[in-house]
Parts: sequence; structure tokens; C-alpha cells
Amino acid sequence: MIDLVVTADDFGADEAVNEAIEIAHRDGVLTAASLMVTGKAADDAVARARRLPRLGVGLHLVLVEGRPALPPDEVPDLVDDAGHFRTNMALAGVKFAISPAVRRQLAAEIEAQFAAFAATGLPFDHVNAHKHFHVHPVIGRLVIDAARRHGARAIRTPIEPGPPGGSARLAVAFARRLRARAARAGLVAPDRVFGLAESGRMDTARTLEALAGVSDGLNELYLHPAVRDDWAGHAPGYRYRAEFEALTAAAVRERVAASGARLGRFVDFV
Repeated sequence: MIDLVVTADDFGADEAVNEAIEIAHRDGVLTAASLMVTGKAADDAVARARRLPRLGVGLHLVLVEGRPALPPDEVPDLVDDAGHFRTNMALAGVKFAISPAVRRQLAAEIEAQFAAFAATGLPFDHVNAHKHFHVHPVIGRLVIDAARRHGARAIRTPIEPGPPGGSARLAVAFARRLRARAARAGLVAPDRVFGLAESGRMDTARTLEALAGVSDGLNELYLHPAVRDDWAGHAPGYRYRAEFEALTAAAVRERVAASGARLGRFVDFV
């Protein structure tokens, strides 16, 4: 049996993102969205999600390129002088591994973001992290522990079919460790994830190519839709509008139907 979850990341980052997610769920193949609880449009995202009961909403944990849920003075080792998370993920990862004080701040911030999601009252479908930072072993352990406490049922393990190249090998090794740890904790993880190599460039043609690779088990296809490309905070070079159009394209809907896949939220396949 082929099960397929189609997820949009960055829900709550901007109303341009939120609008695309609502339309793509209502008129396209989108089944899930990952919420940035500290995003500037998080309240708008939650309001939209409440009128979309079949949209599986999860937590898009942000520990890089964003702002914390806790006051910056409570997580001083995680933020810069402006109170935003530091952007050097490699350096942050080393600090998480070697410093007990930094790990305590990290654990507190992760718990705060989970608590903020719980406060929305939305059913908890899944968890993942911005830039897939949750594959870091320290973050992954803390996220799995928090997921069990807060009732999240699934976690993204970003492993795309095909041989990884270069530095991606380490990320895949970490993702496999995360998948094994999640399984022991009783969390569902996709067998394969599509959208990694072409993140930000998942137009209709690339989405169709990805759908050709779905197979038995649980598959996740994730995109970054928005109704325009130039929203405040957008990533340079990302083709948000093209990804939105892919989610609503007739050819994509037809390919999903022809695949025989069961389309749903993570909770539908637990």
C-alpha cells in the first residue's frame, strides 16, 4: 500500500504562505502543514487551520533563522544581539554537543515551542524542524521526548531516495539514527521523503518526477508554497509561487490519483 502525505513548511511565516497553504489544501493535493509558532503570521495560520479540519498541522520547530518563543535573555547562547537565532548551524551544533548550559537553554526553547503549539488547541499531527535541524542528535533526542509528552504522532526523517553526495552523507546518517530512535519511542516516520534535493525549486515538473518515485510504505512530499515570491523573509532563489502552482496543478492531481496512493495526514497512517 502506498501512503502519501503532502506537506507545506513555514506555515505562519507570512500571510502569503498561509494563503497558498489554504488554497492548496482546499483545491489541490496538500494534506499537511508545519507551523512556525513564532512566525509573524502564526495567528493567521492558526485561524485558517481551524476552518480546515482535514489539514494535518504539526510543529515546524525553529532554532535557526528565526526568533525564539522564550525571551532572548533566557536563551542568550542561542541568539545574537538582535534576539534572533544564530545562523551558523555547524557552530551551534558543536555547542549543543559540548555545553550542558547551552543544552539546558535548547531544551527549554524546544519545550516552549511545543507548549505554544499545544496552546493553539489544534490536533498535533507531526513535528519537523526548519533546515531539518532536528537530525542533530541532541536536538533529535529532545524533540522526540517533547513529542511524546505533547502527543505528536509522527516526525520527519529527511531521507530522499538515491545516493547522497558529499556532506549530505552525514545528514543522512543522522536522519537514520533519528528514524531508529523515533521508532523505539513509538513515533511514525516516513520511509522516504521527497523535496530535499530540489528544495525551493519544486515546480510542477519536479513534483511530477518526485511522485513517480513513491512506493509501498509511507511517503512524504514537502514543498514551500506561497502566493508570491517576494514576501518579507523569503529565501533568495526560492520559487514559492511555482511550488504553490504545483500543488494545485491538474497534472499533479492526476498523477497522485494514477499512483493509487492513499493521500492523507500523518495521523491517518498511524
